[in-house]
Amino acid sequence: MRLVSTHVHPVKSLAGVDVDHATVEPWGLRHDRRWVLLQPDGAVLTARTAPRMLGLTAKPGPGSITLDDSAGASLTVAEPKDGPPAGTTLSRLDTLRLAAGEAHDWLSDRLGQPVRLGWLDDPRRRPVSAAHGGRPGDPLNLSDAGPLLLATLPSLRRLRDWIVEGALERGEPAPDPLPMARFRPTVVLDGPVEPFAEDGWARVRIGAVDFRVSERCDRCQLTLIDPETLTRGKEPIRTLARHRRQDGKTWFGVRLIPVTTGEISVGDPVVAG
Repeated sequence: MRLVSTHVHPVKSLAGVDVDHATVEPWGLRHDRRWVLLQPDGAVLTARTAPRMLGLTAKPGPGSITLDDSAGASLTVAEPKDGPPAGTTLSRLDTLRLAAGEAHDWLSDRLGQPVRLGWLDDPRRRPVSAAHGGRPGDPLNLSDAGPLLLATLPSLRRLRDWIVEGALERGEPAPDPLPMARFRPTVVLDGPVEPFAEDGWARVRIGAVDFRVSERCDRCQLTLIDPETLTRGKEPIRTLARHRRQDGKTWFGVRLIPVTTGEISVGDPVVAG
């Protein structure tokens, strides 16, 4: 197997960027999911309820991020190392640091509702939940449950086949292939493995960096939103519910916790088992 793509999403629920190289830190990839949008009451805003977030892109920079919208406007926001604290409802975390007011205004204008941009100064303040495979000392960025999400192309190909089969059974035309971006993975693998072989893995080595598989990933309604058109459909949850439903949930991909740290690069060999 090989690592075929790596993805960094600096702001939770905003579009991110593909990178050829990434630094694995104890809490996830460097720059990944360190920022989040907060509603006035401190509740986290995600694309599950605000799909327009997927139309904004966040790119990492040295000590900053750059926000871009579909019209070509952009704003660079510095990490608010001394920014005022703000309370949040995010699990296992009491406060975040707020960015400068210009960032709040820029984002609020584009999303059509008041939001504030928060930054996690130290991921060691937020542990991985034991309910999601965390062990004492496992830190976490602002991801829902695990530092990294791994998906494989063999699994995606099988899912695409199932979607086409279902459409033909219903007398519908075959849809366009579902993009991997629907699942917002951190790392994507390809190679001569069976679809969904990752369900049974306990360890993964990418290049020289080791990871522990903490759990399978249950999929939410965010996967129903097309990141290009921002419209909501029935796939892939409809097909996953038919073929991959267990314990009342649908499953695709697995979550990883770093055991060691270091650099990973597209093309790195992968060993799993």
